[in-house]
Amino acid sequence: MAKSVKKAKEEISNNEEDHSTICLPDRDAKIAELAYYKAENRGFAPGYELEDWLEAEQEFLL
Repeated sequence: MAKSVKKAKEEISNNEEDHSTICLPDRDAKIAELAYYKAENRGFAPGYELEDWLEAEQEFLL
């Protein structure tokens, strides 16, 4: 069963202890996870990798 991007983002937010700072490897890993769920929801159709990453990055920064 596919997770929604919103649910994945909520899980990521709930697991963070300190929201004021985040190191880059953790940030990139969380963005990659969100991008993965976006691709999964699309059935992993090729050609949208950059779009998935950029959308996930925007959602993460909100």
